[in-house]
Amino acid sequence: MKQLLFLLTVLCCTWSSTGQMFTQLDTLRGSITPERSWWDLSYYDLNIQVEPEAETIAGYNVVRYKVLQEADVIQIDLQKPLKIDAVTQDGKSLEFNSIGPAHFIKLQKKQVPGAFNELKVEYSGKPKKAIRAPWDGGFSWDQDENGNPFAATSCQGLGASVWWPNKDHMYDEVDSMRISVDVPKKLMNVSNGRLISTEDKGEFKNYTWFVSNPINNYCVNVNIGDYVHFGETFDGENGALDVDYYVLRDNLETAKEQFKQTPMMLKAFEHWFGPYPFYEDSFKLVEVPYLGMEHQSSVTYGNKYLNGYLGRDLSGSGWGLKFDFIIIHEGGHEWFANNITYKDIADMWIHEAFTAYSENLYLDYHFGAKASSEYVIGTRNNILNDKPIIGPYDVNQRGSGDMYYKGANMLHTLRQLIEDDALWREILRGLNKEFYHQTVTTKQIEDYISQQSKKDLSAFFNQYLRTTMIPKFEFKRDGDKISYRYVDIVEEFDMPIRVFVDQKEVWLYPNKEWKTETLAGTSLEFDNNFYIHTQQL
Repeated sequence: MKQLLFLLTVLCCTWSSTGQMFTQLDTLRGSITPERSWWDLSYYDLNIQVEPEAETIAGYNVVRYKVLQEADVIQIDLQKPLKIDAVTQDGKSLEFNSIGPAHFIKLQKKQVPGAFNELKVEYSGKPKKAIRAPWDGGFSWDQDENGNPFAATSCQGLGASVWWPNKDHMYDEVDSMRISVDVPKKLMNVSNGRLISTEDKGEFKNYTWFVSNPINNYCVNVNIGDYVHFGETFDGENGALDVDYYVLRDNLETAKEQFKQTPMMLKAFEHWFGPYPFYEDSFKLVEVPYLGMEHQSSVTYGNKYLNGYLGRDLSGSGWGLKFDFIIIHEGGHEWFANNITYKDIADMWIHEAFTAYSENLYLDYHFGAKASSEYVIGTRNNILNDKPIIGPYDVNQRGSGDMYYKGANMLHTLRQLIEDDALWREILRGLNKEFYHQTVTTKQIEDYISQQSKKDLSAFFNQYLRTTMIPKFEFKRDGDKISYRYVDIVEEFDMPIRVFVDQKEVWLYPNKEWKTETLAGTSLEFDNNFYIHTQQL
């Protein structure tokens, strides 16, 4: 009865605190429903056959789970136009009801807390075609220059259920999984983890991959093409890391040169963030027919072998052309997105702010602090301040795209506040250790940074994450006297800032009230590393 009442409730539209309307499907997709909460994912065994010419997929997924409490209905997600052909448990066929992509399966077997059970979901059809991958995901169907099929998946936000049946909510990551894919014999499939077997099946060839670490659903991927392989070994903090590259046949020599940036990326990010989080599953860079995506241990690449973002410097500083944006940005996601993963996409800033910030940390490591600072400050031109960085919860809704470069500048500002680069590095590494292979909330990240820095950063995070206001430092000068205050701030925001008086460093401590003090000197320069606005009255 409780489950029925829940379903009836979500049939009604709901409104967010911002006045945005959401539907039952948003709630079913974005919340931890009763039909999800009673079981914990353990293992996926995904077995599919992909026919690129027909743009179809068929197969099954075995879902192994641990029972947390008694229940008799389980939710599995699969999006149209794909359809579930059959569901079985212990060989017995099960009935199910559907509300859009949410399928509620009636279980016959008693679900005993502590027990492990399996559910086999067979499915088939023509999956949604990606329109503008990876932002509007699904399957990307394309051809290489030789006319060979070239296909790949991407599905963040939209959900992995756009191409395979699963528990499509980020809070519960599967502990490990097998990905077994049949593709036309002349092609290769590359997925996450390590290749454990291949099998000739006549017109098709099977590639089976195994992921031994927890993985979030949207990171699971299928990449199909006329690939060639090369690789190397990276001497990392946890020993020898296998690094593999899969690229289209005609791009082999170009890739060998461009991908020299990969060990440079790994070196920089192990320094700042700690050991690569998935040594057991290796690191792969895989060419795809779209821009790229952070698929765990199978990072996808489509930046046309150019430095910058498709050859452009997003910062306007010149430093953005010193690195291949996709190698560095998507590689950085192995730490922030794949190791530390948001529970709710409303907190997507945890992925994107830290990873956009990783771009200037890469520059810091290889080119120095000046390059790092000029790059991140340059990216402020991309900030819109259209809506808060954090989105509404439980409806699968992300916040503003400002989570990238406003988020990066927030973190760069925080580095200045901490005023101790050794401690700042400890905090970044500590995050990846404390929340290793976990799903997290914004509160957990905020609390950890506040605790480790020994600063109350609640107002700081409220200002930059939950409002569109940029703190404005208003000031008046009268000889050696300066009067100043903040406007456009949240309650209790009192971030100190660094200025230079006749090139001498001075700290000011503004809040919402006017303060007056003596600044002896002729020139006053504000430190641009702080993301604020200034106005002389």
